[in-house]
Amino acid sequence: SKGNVVDPLLLIDKYGADALRFFMCAMESQGRDVKMDERRVEGYRNFATKLWNAARFCMANGIGASQGIAPPSSAKPVSAWIVSKTLECVGKIDRAMDALRFDDAAHAIYHFTWGTFCDWYIELIKGDVDAETKAVAGWVLDQILVMLHPFMPFITEELWHALGDRENDLIVARWLTSWATIDNLTINFGPYRVELGASEQIDWVIGVASAIRGAKNEMGIPPGARLAAFVTDSAPIVGQYIEANRAALANVARLEVRYPDRAPDGPAMRIPVGLATLVIPLEGVIDIAAEKARLEKALAASQKEAKSLEGRLSNPAFAEKAKPEAVEKARADHAHHSAEALRLAAALERLE
Repeated sequence: SKGNVVDPLLLIDKYGADALRFFMCAMESQGRDVKMDERRVEGYRNFATKLWNAARFCMANGIGASQGIAPPSSAKPVSAWIVSKTLECVGKIDRAMDALRFDDAAHAIYHFTWGTFCDWYIELIKGDVDAETKAVAGWVLDQILVMLHPFMPFITEELWHALGDRENDLIVARWLTSWATIDNLTINFGPYRVELGASEQIDWVIGVASAIRGAKNEMGIPPGARLAAFVTDSAPIVGQYIEANRAALANVARLEVRYPDRAPDGPAMRIPVGLATLVIPLEGVIDIAAEKARLEKALAASQKEAKSLEGRLSNPAFAEKAKPEAVEKARADHAHHSAEALRLAAALERLE
């Protein structure tokens, strides 16, 4: 009825037309109504801001419009990695659009743009923007604008022209797979082929960085602290990963990896990272005894609370007499404290 609807013009005034369009696409799922959530619209406005800032970083580092639709030469592992991830994203969007799943298409470009390109790729190339990086980054950013244009036409058109002189507007730019063909996990570009997932070593570097950041947070170590790391229990290929990506490990993980040196004796943190275990000496980094005491105290508190909630939930009288919201809260609290206990126990195990 009149007066009982959301006025899109008010949301556009507050968050922009692009954010509202993206919200409607991302929330569109076959067989259900769209539940209005203004916080999600605000989040997609932040997404637009994230893209804008990434484009500004690129332009400030001499990265501009690409020279063609084919991927540039990718000799560096990080270049091959981002080209591979771009092609994977194109494939996901194509499949989602064919199935009329606009929500899946929106989520694919959102996670690729924010997580893969803005958060990881830009961090990986900082301080090492050479000619290859400029060509690859410009090509990837162009493909992002093409893929995102149906969802956010205004900011993408603006950035399309800001990145360089163009013969045409973005709306008539060629879609990548209108020129290439996809065959299983391979995209064919004229005379050559790009194997998807051909840059596992960068995925390994990102896994290391994520594990290190989590461990620092658990141990109260400042995020920017640079640590020395030694490698044990490693597969032979890990040595190749390290040698090819020392600068990336220093940039995104704040690690000086001393490979193949042996870790010195003394207190250390052990972090499994896939194909290897990192050993990080903690002498002079944290107070080991105090950290162990803190973790043990927090672990005991979480275990006690989880046990208490488990007893309450297993009591039939509680489930029968308590309000549904109280039962649901108890279940959520039990899950939280159980997970926290596991996290703290793992943190204790990392300390030798």
